[in-house]
Amino acid sequence: MHVYTTGQWVLLFFFYCFCGWVWESCYVSLCQRRWVNRGFLHGPLLPIYGSGAILILFVTLPAAGHLWLIWLLGMLSATALEYVTGAAMERIFKVRYWDYSQKRFQLNGHICLTSSIAWGFFSILLVRVIHPPVARLLSDVPGWLVDPLALALTVVFTVDVVQSVQAALDLRDVLTRLTEENEDLRRLARRAEVAAAFAEEDLRRFRERTEVEKLLLQSRIEAGLDDHRQASRRRRQHRAERLEEALRRRTGIKLEALDTIAGALETCRRHLDSLPDSTEELLAARRTEVNDLIERVRDRKQAVRAHTAKTYLRALRILRAHPTAIARGLETAMESLRKLDGDRK
Repeated sequence: MHVYTTGQWVLLFFFYCFCGWVWESCYVSLCQRRWVNRGFLHGPLLPIYGSGAILILFVTLPAAGHLWLIWLLGMLSATALEYVTGAAMERIFKVRYWDYSQKRFQLNGHICLTSSIAWGFFSILLVRVIHPPVARLLSDVPGWLVDPLALALTVVFTVDVVQSVQAALDLRDVLTRLTEENEDLRRLARRAEVAAAFAEEDLRRFRERTEVEKLLLQSRIEAGLDDHRQASRRRRQHRAERLEEALRRRTGIKLEALDTIAGALETCRRHLDSLPDSTEELLAARRTEVNDLIERVRDRKQAVRAHTAKTYLRALRILRAHPTAIARGLETAMESLRKLDGDRK
């Protein structure tokens, strides 16, 4: 059995993290036909590959003389790691960064049979072909340099992990906020419509101007046409400027809908006293309801105005690195966020 010091294991981890990043970035970039800086972290490291390689080596090196044991132990350990990592990341960040739901013989979309079989053969490739020269290279590193180098890389890696986790949490919060915002806008429109139902002419104009789905569809069509007409010019602009422009456009549309809802509610409040056959208790209840709706509209407008591009930029970096990522229950928000990225093709 090969025995490595803690510092050597750390160096091996970072080496295979880097190899995984090179492989994933090149493969996904070829599939997407554009450069994709693959990975959860900002730096050129994919911890899932480093962790997988270390785990495979740890469990298979004692059985390095038996191919079938390497295949079996490597497959089981890597599959377990892939499932635990995928499930934990989805639970914490609300986003599934890889998804096997469309594959046959899969489990909760986190692992599948073909991937597990591939992990087994990769284990053989790693133990018999890739790792021996890497081990010889590692043995040439001076002993006095191993631990300081491992410590320095660990510090940089830790800083990157903290920043990347914050970005992933930002993405989760953005998706949740967008979903809640759109649902609240629709609820407010429906409740305001009911509250204003006694004024039929106002209601007709209100419906025409507060059809949220129509506004959002119109926004997508106009954005698509505008992007098509100005594609060449937009590609030369800075990404943040394009994001801010798209964010301003969508914010303006939502504020317009909220202004219309507020106007309809104000009209409703002015006409409450003219309702026929209404008791004082009924009028008081309706007045309270309308006042509550108006206050909610004001709060929602403040929240919409508070949107900035900074948080969206951090979230979009993760989506660009994971073009096939999904968020169950937040699909509409995910697609809306992707459309904000002017660099998406």
